Amino acid sequence: MVTVRRSIWHEPRPAGAPPIGRLDWLLVGVLAAAALVEGLVRPGLAWRPLVTVLALALMPTLLWRRRRPLMAALVGWGVAGLLSVLQLTANAEDLGLYSMMAVLILLYSLVRWGSGREMVLGTVFVTVVVALGMYASSAVWVDVLGGSVLLMLFVALAAVFRYRADLVHRQQREIRNQERVALARELHDTVAHHVSAIAVQAQAGGVVAGTHPEKAAEVLAAIESEASRTLAEMRSMVRLLREEEAVAYSPQLGVADLPALARADTTPTVEVSLDGSLTGLARPVDAALYRLAQESLTNAIRHARSATRVGIDVRREGNAVRLRVSDDGHIEPGPASQPGFGLLGMAERAQILGGSLSAGPGPEGGWVVEAVLPVEVLA
Repeated sequence: MVTVRRSIWHEPRPAGAPPIGRLDWLLVGVLAAAALVEGLVRPGLAWRPLVTVLALALMPTLLWRRRRPLMAALVGWGVAGLLSVLQLTANAEDLGLYSMMAVLILLYSLVRWGSGREMVLGTVFVTVVVALGMYASSAVWVDVLGGSVLLMLFVALAAVFRYRADLVHRQQREIRNQERVALARELHDTVAHHVSAIAVQAQAGGVVAGTHPEKAAEVLAAIESEASRTLAEMRSMVRLLREEEAVAYSPQLGVADLPALARADTTPTVEVSLDGSLTGLARPVDAALYRLAQESLTNAIRHARSATRVGIDVRREGNAVRLRVSDDGHIEPGPASQPGFGLLGMAERAQILGGSLSAGPGPEGGWVVEAVLPVEVLA
């Protein structure tokens, strides 16, 4: 209980309070007109001019009920308390306008938009004013019960809308975090692959320039092509991050695009093998298989020492698809290092889809990455 009280006391104001709009001005105008008409025509109203002026002075507080909820509640309910004191002093039976029920809106706004401190202080003040008013009007227990239920109803409604909005805000923030992680993973996979290809072509170009200068133009053209593709995909991702609306984004690649990764004119050579029925895969699985193979190939090109071959093998096994990427390089002994963003992103891809991923030295040397993903993804 102590912890709950402390958490309420330190709770900040909710974010996203709307500014003053036309509806707010309309509300104030309608209530002010109602208070003026009621003050003029209501029979048997004691202290008519003073009560009418106080009711009219109360209405502008509705305009700052979101920006300064505690101040608005103190002023509004303070006016109601002042009328209760006057009623008690003058021993009057009826002192107040029905239009002053607008203070209930101030109570709602206090709980909906106030901080924890403001809520506690404001509700204590409102409770004192309500108790004073009931005492001044000599209310019977039925009126006390009905008034208390009405006040608690407004407080409960404000609390429900407050915490519902907070829940929606948290869900949106979680969705944005997931989207950022997915985009970071996509950016890493795409750029790392293309940059690695550029680096390999540049290394080959250094050798070719000395022995076969006539082939240097082909190497430069390949480097230019990879750089252009990298730049185009990066621009698409940047637009996706900067703009809220959907942007034109290149279609996601899949298993059918894996043969394009095969290379026989570079070292290491890349061989792609597709076995079994690999059509009809769920789109997330299809895209994940391509990205996993692409990232594994990138890692092999960058880290496999003296590798001459990288094999990419995808095969259907019942209701699952197995991806295996292996190379014939060797691992230099050294201290164990933490896995980088590549392996982390690959493991996340597999886990999100309900699959598994393993990476480590192969039984015959080299490095092996294996991923098993379900053919269908449960919604």
